[in-house]
Amino acid sequence: MKRLLSTLVLALALLSAGATDPVKRWGQLQVKGSQLCDQQGNPVVLRGVSFGWHNIWPRFYNKKAVRTLKNDWHATVIRAAMGVTTVEDNYLENPEFAIKCIETVVDAAIKNNVYVIIDWHSHEMHTPKAVEFFGRMARKYGKYPHVIYELYNEPVEDSWESLKDYCQTVSAEIRRYDPDNIILMGCPHWDQDIHLVAANPVRGISNLMYTVHFYAATHGDYLRQRMEEAAKGGLPIFVSESGACEASGNGRLDADSEQQWVDRMEANKISWICWSLSDKDETCSMLLPRANATGPWPEDVIKKYGKLVKSLLLKYNH
Repeated sequence: MKRLLSTLVLALALLSAGATDPVKRWGQLQVKGSQLCDQQGNPVVLRGVSFGWHNIWPRFYNKKAVRTLKNDWHATVIRAAMGVTTVEDNYLENPEFAIKCIETVVDAAIKNNVYVIIDWHSHEMHTPKAVEFFGRMARKYGKYPHVIYELYNEPVEDSWESLKDYCQTVSAEIRRYDPDNIILMGCPHWDQDIHLVAANPVRGISNLMYTVHFYAATHGDYLRQRMEEAAKGGLPIFVSESGACEASGNGRLDADSEQQWVDRMEANKISWICWSLSDKDETCSMLLPRANATGPWPEDVIKKYGKLVKSLLLKYNH
């Protein structure tokens, strides 16, 4: 009887650890058909939070913030958004600082057994620099099942044909060192033209998924339908950035449209991430400026949108 009791206690402890530690629960992720799956081939939906640009909000790029998002907000995936261009002190201008910020978050995610996206946060193509960066990341982190590579955040002017070539080139460098972790690839026009990808996907890259981004107060049924048709047609989709506000990151908060998006993603078992852990005076920033850098964050420093995101994560990540 004592041995049986001990076995039951151990089993419950392992089950509890798996429920709170996503990587222990699901292990090495893989793509089967259009679906993200765990190491056993069972469908998985990841839900989490994206940090804001590392070069605007570096104070949040710390290990305690990662722990807070995982333990208090129940995020199963965290996105580290490395600003490549556009804003000052970006990766192209200061690569070592950028890498320090990203590696701090990735190391913390590994320690906390939560999945983490290394996001090349750019609106312009910089192929040689991307190859160099992702090769470095794959060499260092390719052995960890926690890591997901996002090759290109929101292309704007690039054609899908040029993006396919870019994807092949950068993915080949990753696969030199990491044979199996998930790769995410963006699509034209701010990650909205997923129908172009569905008509002509990249071939020959294992565990590849394609990203859709939406802002619920701007993007409605037309984009939801476009995403769903692509997914039902067999395209693996991951919503790596989204918000309940307008596409500008500001404007009105549309909780009803956000819920419609969540309902559609859940129905199609599509993973989703909300933008962003930041303290800017705009709708899609989740925290007030007086919030500390590490958390836990009391309710009085979490903005209305942040409370919405947290409530969704607590509801769906269980």
